Amino acid sequence: MDNPFQIITDAFAADYQINLSIQGLDGSIMLTLSKSGRAVAKRMISAEQRNDPKRLKRLVQSIQFGIAIEQGQCAVAILEAMTDGDNRKLPPPVKARPRPEIGL
Repeated sequence: MDNPFQIITDAFAADYQINLSIQGLDGSIMLTLSKSGRAVAKRMISAEQRNDPKRLKRLVQSIQFGIAIEQGQCAVAILEAMTDGDNRKLPPPVKARPRPEIGL
């Protein structure tokens, strides 16, 4: 089996700083992805997810999907890539756009 920590690192290292920290005696870990000192995504990864290659792949895709939606990418294209198995890759990330301010 491939090293799950290496799979996570390979998926995100090009764009984010990665922090993996042990969260409990059950083997769960917290994944934090940061960019420019700002947390972009945080996910708890259970030992079961970490040790099952299919579940780990889906987790990575889910995180990539969430980040892409936050960055304004087309959700339909990303979902198509995720549901087409290994035949397609996710679209490249869009450069971060500033969010509009909401005046209350």
